[in-house]
Amino acid sequence: MWNGKAVILVVKDSVLIRMGAVDLVQSAGYEAIAILESRADIDPVFTDVEMPGTMDGIKLAHYIRNRWPPVKLIVASGRAILKESHLPEGSQFFSKPYSDHAIADAMARMLLGI
Repeated sequence: MWNGKAVILVVKDSVLIRMGAVDLVQSAGYEAIAILESRADIDPVFTDVEMPGTMDGIKLAHYIRNRWPPVKLIVASGRAILKESHLPEGSQFFSKPYSDHAIADAMARMLLGI
């Protein structure tokens, strides 16, 4: 059962966009953290699809689902047109530009199990 507090990991390669996403998460009443593996209380993860390196947001979402099945996943992208069928079950995809309100609502629904 959700206790009213959530810890959310925001993953984004662009510093400015990540800061905006963290501000969004924090303004919704949640606390963003930096390292998933150091915490046992991560609730949703909010990630972008396109990131530098070999792991994109889709691979990250599948990795998280396999390693931490209860973690909820929100994936966003401005370039990739993605079907939720490419994501792990229970994930949500948002195209950019997305509404801050829509992301906050999705997080709330995920945390409440709606």
